[in-house]
Amino acid sequence: MNQPQVIQMPDSTDAQRQVTVSESAAKRIAQLIAMEGDQNLMLRLSVSGGGCSGFQYGFSFDKSTQQDDHLFERNGVKVVIDDTSLDLLTGSEIDFVEDLVGASFQVKNPNASSSCGCGNSFSV
Repeated sequence: MNQPQVIQMPDSTDAQRQVTVSESAAKRIAQLIAMEGDQNLMLRLSVSGGGCSGFQYGFSFDKSTQQDDHLFERNGVKVVIDDTSLDLLTGSEIDFVEDLVGASFQVKNPNASSSCGCGNSFSV
C-alpha cells in the first residue's frame, strides 16, 4: 500500500497543516480532469459557512492558485485549499468512495465533532 504523497506550496511554513489525497480520490480527480479536457485544472476544496451542521465542503475545479492557497498532490493530481479552509481541514483525508448508495468524494475530517448524514457538512 503506497503512502499518500502530500506536498505543500513552497511558501507554506507550517508543516503540521497537512491534508492527504487517497489513491481512489487521485484516480477519480484525474478522470474528471480528463473529461474536462484541460490538464491545467486542479481540484479546489473549500469550507464555507452553511449546511445543516454549520460548515459545508465545496468542490470545484480551478486553473490558478491564490496567494493564501496550499497545494497538495498525489500521482500528478493537484488539490488546492485556501488557508482559512485548511484551518478546518488539517489532518483530513480526501477520499472517493463507491458503494451501493452511489459514488462521492468524502472528507475524513478529524476536526469535525459531528456531521450530517450526507457527509457534506460538519461542525467543530
